[in-house]
Amino acid sequence: MTEERRDAARKIKDVPEPRRNESIIGPLFQAVFKWPYRMVLLGLYRAGVRAWHLTSASLLMNLVVGILLLRGDRFLPGILLLPAGILDVLDGGVARMRGEQSPFGAFLDSTLDRVSDAIVFGCLFWSLSGQGRETEAVLAIATLAISLAVSQIRAEGEALGVTLSEGIVQRLERYVAMMVGLTAPGALLPVLVILTGLGGITILQRGWSAWRGLARKRPEAPGD
Repeated sequence: MTEERRDAARKIKDVPEPRRNESIIGPLFQAVFKWPYRMVLLGLYRAGVRAWHLTSASLLMNLVVGILLLRGDRFLPGILLLPAGILDVLDGGVARMRGEQSPFGAFLDSTLDRVSDAIVFGCLFWSLSGQGRETEAVLAIATLAISLAVSQIRAEGEALGVTLSEGIVQRLERYVAMMVGLTAPGALLPVLVILTGLGGITILQRGWSAWRGLARKRPEAPGD
């Protein structure tokens, strides 16, 4: 069977569900958007779209968001975070459908996710600082530092053989929260406060899970 015929023969039942996400809204997203997600994924697969296309488009969209934030815009970059987030969610699914998962692909995707976070929150920090909104600027850079720390804890844990997927605030929550914060009048400060506070709790969650996982893997001393 040719590749074109295999693509056409794919059905919804052959499409992977969204990855399990142990965060605040992760289970809700998986339940509500499972079928729309799979339908879009099937359409992208049949259209010949590759995972790196979506990853690159998401990065480009976040770059546009950053430029708009530097200009002082808020509503439009908040709206553009929606397609950027959707593209970020879909790229892994496309890779799984095409059997193109690889350590390099996972590394590239994770790295570009961190670059996108740095662009959005770094540009927001710069913009808020220039407007004299010191409290919000500090919270924006704190949110960025926390998001990088959460990712680093996971990377270090998995390098040592401990899987870390929990955390009440992950990338999905940050996207949704920032869309609200940038588009709803007066919502940016409380959203950044919430992201900073809950992000700190997420660091503690992952740190505790990593400690427990490593303690279970610790070899017993001779004579124990």
